[in-house]
Amino acid sequence: MSYKIYTDGASRGNPGPSGIGAVIFDEKGKVVHEIAEYIGEVTNNVAEYLALVAALDYCVKHKISPVEILADSQLLIKQLKGEYRVKHENIIPLYRQVQAFLSQLQVTGYKHVYREDNRHADKLANRGIDEHEVKN
Repeated sequence: MSYKIYTDGASRGNPGPSGIGAVIFDEKGKVVHEIAEYIGEVTNNVAEYLALVAALDYCVKHKISPVEILADSQLLIKQLKGEYRVKHENIIPLYRQVQAFLSQLQVTGYKHVYREDNRHADKLANRGIDEHEVKN
């Protein structure tokens, strides 16, 4: 069995109130797990990384592997592929955390997808913000 992880970070302002969303599908397209959380006020790029961290943490804890990682953040995907260097001080520790999780999983690939192909994760990221705003 193989899995696909779709992730997205949402930030209303940059930085601003932010949420993360992730959905993990099995090879038949069945949802294995969803994540929708508010993460405070951060930049969009930090939110993108935190969404992936949360998804990978779940995969490691539940022994979900091999995985393909899909996201609409071109920066995130290019950094994971080694095409772009990770230079921003807020991203470096998150990148290292991602690499630590990835070392425990079999990764079949990294793919940039367009926003319309990442609607499920986008909806979850925005739900994280919306549910926080309703509570406050």
